[in-house]
Amino acid sequence: MNLIQHYVNGKIFPGSSKRSGKVFNPATGSQESEVSLGTKNDLDQAVDIASKAFETWSLKPPIQRARVMFKFKELIEKNSDELTKLIVSEHGKVYEDAKGSLTRGLEIVEFACGIPQMLKGEFTENVGTEIDSWSTRQPLGVCAGITPFNFPAMVPMWMFPMAIACGNTFILKPSEKEPSCSIKLAELFSEAGLPDGVLNVVNGDKEVVDAILTNKKIQAVSFVGSTPIAKYIYENAAKNEKRVQALGGAKNHCVVMPDCDLDQAVGVAKKAFEDWSLRPSLQRARMEWIKVQRWAL
Repeated sequence: MNLIQHYVNGKIFPGSSKRSGKVFNPATGSQESEVSLGTKNDLDQAVDIASKAFETWSLKPPIQRARVMFKFKELIEKNSDELTKLIVSEHGKVYEDAKGSLTRGLEIVEFACGIPQMLKGEFTENVGTEIDSWSTRQPLGVCAGITPFNFPAMVPMWMFPMAIACGNTFILKPSEKEPSCSIKLAELFSEAGLPDGVLNVVNGDKEVVDAILTNKKIQAVSFVGSTPIAKYIYENAAKNEKRVQALGGAKNHCVVMPDCDLDQAVGVAKKAFEDWSLRPSLQRARMEWIKVQRWAL
């Protein structure tokens, strides 16, 4: 059985854990792989490596970091078919849906390519008597992202490209249900010229999450998932003096204004529901089951 491991310091990293999780192909219901579930020691080791890499990566001029981002963008486009098929095989999205979600993530990489302009500080002369004001933008250090099952490429790429372009290093903890896409993205980033240790992927469950929340070297945490877990992430990360972004319980809301065309509004809502309902029933059932199991991050 294929064992999916971690990606640390620019290479596949076996870790010290003896535990593993099952990775299924939703189209067939069969187990395709196993994923190594990391330990606190594995996470701490990755953080130490990321912390060391930060010392040099943070000093790179933004234009040099942008050149790596441009190359990363090029490699994502070149390998888009393989990445899409990884999403399909482990998540269950149809091909076009998976490709679309990858494109949404690619848009963030494209945005990060313009980081030299966005990192410019501000200067205001004479804000007070004989007082001028400067502002500068500086990287924080090691950042971490904890991402959900439903978008294996898009949500991780909401996080690590911008953090890395800004001069930070990053620890990604993807869903243990679909680990392969994150590993492939990390490999492509290394191929693009990203120094070893800047982006690290540690697979795991709640043990790794709790290690992220308590590790003193991690300066910021970003999370997307259910509301109860978002609350847990926010409370515990903040308690350990980290910056926290916790996005929980996303819904597709529809606001109907008093002056709208009600027939058109109903049609739009009906079409959105039909698009969801036409997805493979196995995929929907799996999504609902994982919602129930989300407490076991």
